[in-house]
Amino acid sequence: MMAVLESPAVQKKFSFSEGDLDLIHLWVRDTRIRWGVDGESRKNLGLPDFPENTWRAGLDRMLLGYSLPGQGEKMFKGILPYDKIEGSDAPVLGNLASFSERLFALEKELDESMRLEEWANFLAKVLDDFFLTEEDTERDILFIRRVLRDLGEKQELSGFEEKIPLGVIKSHLGLSLEKEGFGHGFLTGGMTFCAMLPMRSIPFRVICLLGMNDDTYPRQTKTLGFDLMAKNPRPGDRSRRNDDRYLFLEAILSARDKLHISYVGQSIQDNSIRPPSVLVSELLDYIEEGFEIPGKEILDCIVTKHRLQAFSPEYFRKKGKLVSYSPENFEAAKRALDPDKEGRLFIERGLPEPSEEWKNVEINQLCRFFTNPAKFLLIQRLGIYLEEEEALFDETEPFDVKGLEKYQLEQELVERGAEKGSLEDSFKAVKASGQLPHGVPGECLYRETCRGIESFLGRLASYREGTLLEPLEVDLRLGQFRLVGRIESIYPNGLLHFRYADVKPRDRLRVWVHHLILNKIKNQAYPCNGILACKDFDCKYPPIKESEALLKDLLEAYWQGLIEPIHFFPLSSWAYAEALAKGKDPDQALKSARNKWE
Repeated sequence: MMAVLESPAVQKKFSFSEGDLDLIHLWVRDTRIRWGVDGESRKNLGLPDFPENTWRAGLDRMLLGYSLPGQGEKMFKGILPYDKIEGSDAPVLGNLASFSERLFALEKELDESMRLEEWANFLAKVLDDFFLTEEDTERDILFIRRVLRDLGEKQELSGFEEKIPLGVIKSHLGLSLEKEGFGHGFLTGGMTFCAMLPMRSIPFRVICLLGMNDDTYPRQTKTLGFDLMAKNPRPGDRSRRNDDRYLFLEAILSARDKLHISYVGQSIQDNSIRPPSVLVSELLDYIEEGFEIPGKEILDCIVTKHRLQAFSPEYFRKKGKLVSYSPENFEAAKRALDPDKEGRLFIERGLPEPSEEWKNVEINQLCRFFTNPAKFLLIQRLGIYLEEEEALFDETEPFDVKGLEKYQLEQELVERGAEKGSLEDSFKAVKASGQLPHGVPGECLYRETCRGIESFLGRLASYREGTLLEPLEVDLRLGQFRLVGRIESIYPNGLLHFRYADVKPRDRLRVWVHHLILNKIKNQAYPCNGILACKDFDCKYPPIKESEALLKDLLEAYWQGLIEPIHFFPLSSWAYAEALAKGKDPDQALKSARNKWE
């Protein structure tokens, strides 16, 4: 599906832009589409007809999510709405639905056998339905139409009226298109790119032979075990190897001004020498034997050894044989020759101070900063995002839930269980989201996950006794800063933060910031202690008197971190502090921090 949609001609036919494709990639990943049109298409393959993780299930979720919110659990006729499609995305969703339905219909029609003329008409209609004819595609499409027209004429000329399956047609079209090519202006002037073809000694000013490696040319002939003619060759039998030798000779004879031959002469693994094609070796031997340049080795004058990297300084020397016109590679080559080999700071003098509005700090913004100050600086001040999205789609339905997906599912169920007190009604929504393995394994996995979560919720029960207090609105003036936001999840026993995972430094940092703010406000209706509950650890934070001074220190560090990277790395810093707390000396603590960093 996505491979077809990534064709530029198809995108134009269905009014997709490049940005639309990125959005569709996100939708496909989020709705966990893996393979199959629907449950029925899987059943036709002799597999269980589970609808989860099919295109139909994903598209239904998208269309329903545009119509009404699901909030991760509200279903309509067994469909869980996908909530991330906004009003402006409607045209993209409509185009995707139109494209999908047309492709689903095509898939069914291709299963039927047809006569040659019917195939020609049908495939011509496919060409009209999926490809837009423009100036840059017109030549290709006209050529394909000619091949299809020839296919229809074959029925009339041969009188063959039998119905033929798709496989035969694909084989015929593949051979026809490969044999005749797409007619990209061969021998029409300018540059021609083609395979080694019989030239009949037609003159060309320049001929370039690329990829003349030892294991590539002449081409090797693979003999089938039952090919008796190949086992017992006779004079006059065609030999692909001899044909290639003749084509090489023709290419040499056809070149008038220049003959350029290139091959991979060194291994990219260990830099060992690799010989060229035996034909190129013979040509070099012939040149060395029959010609000379006084005072020089002739092969040194005609053989050029290129460097592995395009930014090698050798490409930019005045009298060298190697030449490059790339400004970017020239700058890189200068850097390679720079006597200053010391590493330089990415931000040497610091950025200009941000505007005054940055001193209005939102609580969650402050927590995000201390989770990773360097990342916060890159994103918020420089607009640099270093995360890389997955390049490949997962094309298999889930047989287990692990890693990040397991954590996300568990955390979602913990929050749902904490709100509702029960997880019995959540199975259908989780199943419809495509997160679970199909059938009974998915039910067993869900029950096992719920047992662990219910045990965790039982631990939280003592912290959550009493009525949940109203969120506390925060608007604090701390020196030159203004701290605003809201503190939620406050119970009579204290501020509670919980996460169904092993405790991480970011969990401690987040609850610590909220705890300091709570103690600075000292509202009589709210407790001043905090609680952090994780899968492997519970921690209680007693009331603290110097909360204002500590908050000011954090805000000053935040301001400094907006100008230049501050030396605070939560995971390594926690490893250092933890080692000191266990009585280790500073050198051992530093080693622990370095191990965590690496």
